[in-house]
Amino acid sequence: GIKAYGAYVPLFRLDKKAIGGKGEKAICNFDEDSITMAVEAISDCLTGQNKSSVDAFYFGTTTSAYQEHSGATTIAMASNLREDVYTAEFANSLRAGTAALRAGLDAVKAGSGKNVLVAAGECRLGAPGSPQEQNIGDGAAALLLSDRDVVATIEGQYSVYNEIIDIWRLNGDRFVNTWEDRFIAEQGYIPTIEKAVKGLMKQMNCNPSDFAKVVFYSMDAKKSVEVGKMLKFDVEIQLTDPLILGMGETGSASPLMLFVSALETAKPGDLILLASYGSGADAFAFRVNENIEKVRGKALGMSRHLASKKVINNYPKYLEWRGLLPKGKIIGPHGAYSAVAAKREYDRSIALQGSKCKACGYVQYPRQRVCVNCQTKDQMEAYGFADRLGKIFTYNIDYITPRAEVPTVTVEVDFDGGGRIQCYMTEVVDTENIAIDLPVKMTFRRNTLWEGIAMRESVCTYFWEAKPLRK
Repeated sequence: GIKAYGAYVPLFRLDKKAIGGKGEKAICNFDEDSITMAVEAISDCLTGQNKSSVDAFYFGTTTSAYQEHSGATTIAMASNLREDVYTAEFANSLRAGTAALRAGLDAVKAGSGKNVLVAAGECRLGAPGSPQEQNIGDGAAALLLSDRDVVATIEGQYSVYNEIIDIWRLNGDRFVNTWEDRFIAEQGYIPTIEKAVKGLMKQMNCNPSDFAKVVFYSMDAKKSVEVGKMLKFDVEIQLTDPLILGMGETGSASPLMLFVSALETAKPGDLILLASYGSGADAFAFRVNENIEKVRGKALGMSRHLASKKVINNYPKYLEWRGLLPKGKIIGPHGAYSAVAAKREYDRSIALQGSKCKACGYVQYPRQRVCVNCQTKDQMEAYGFADRLGKIFTYNIDYITPRAEVPTVTVEVDFDGGGRIQCYMTEVVDTENIAIDLPVKMTFRRNTLWEGIAMRESVCTYFWEAKPLRK
């Protein structure tokens, strides 16, 4: 079952009035993608958990940074999971998140992993001016699965497939394609969800009234209500809000994010139905137990992430962040990416590891051979900084550095417990709020600095930046 849960909703929301709609949609910052959001959701999920106990990690997404290269390995390293953790990526379907969930549950049941981490993250694009642009949002969720100390036990699972071209993207497509809404609903979404849920209830010999909460993936605010009524659920009481108006439809991450939202208010004894959709449907039933009270409130989860936001109505800015609006570039220094050099630096750039002196206990970043405190040589052990809070020691506000957001803020961060890093600061809403001793945390981000550099290998680079705390 579920041992721990977490989520991530980007800080920034686009006011849909700017694109002719209602409500808000969560949007990635210019330095975020599905990989970085998954790292954030995992950090939220593993609050208070032992990372070294994780045996496998499964990642679901339709918007991985690469067609051929595993984003799951990048996420695992950035999350400081053990090197022998088995990693796998699920893609090409809106059911990628629940496919990862089912594989994780099966792995725990089979005994191939005592603790399996599952995450889903999405940053899909709808064509400018389309209904998809209004509905689609960005976000991620993570679940820790285990066979002990669980807060919700898996009671049943049932799946069906449906070969239908309703929502799709070809290789090379930037935007989601959809067929006519009525066709999607009548031939795809409604009958497929219905079959999966009825199959699950028949398998479990239960009725709609047995469920305290019902979570349906939904591409808009009405479809989940329609299918809920058809299945005889009380949509006013049982149905979880699909959050289309407050966050948007987050693709394969949506079922897991909404499930986390349901768990946040669940009571011991509650039976929760979770159903996803995408060329078929996956349905699950989880029974919540008294352990839910032990983890409640430890993570930011969905509710606190949704409450912490910065709403913008600048549509051109959104298009710039997504690379959809041509923008003049300031050419930076000449150079090119080196896979060889990057491999040597992965422990410091992706895992954010420094060193701790075995002789005197002094910590520093990056990893060193000689302790600057006691000068002992080659007596260092790895020391992770990714989950450690810090404070700004000093900062610089730069209006010249070519970056998607101007000004660029560079900070020196002193970590709690020792160690210092120089890095960029992200999510700077107002530079007047930046000050010495401002509490910050580290966040894994996609590097977009010096956009004029010729990236001849066409790779994505990541590093850690500081950001203000979200409460």
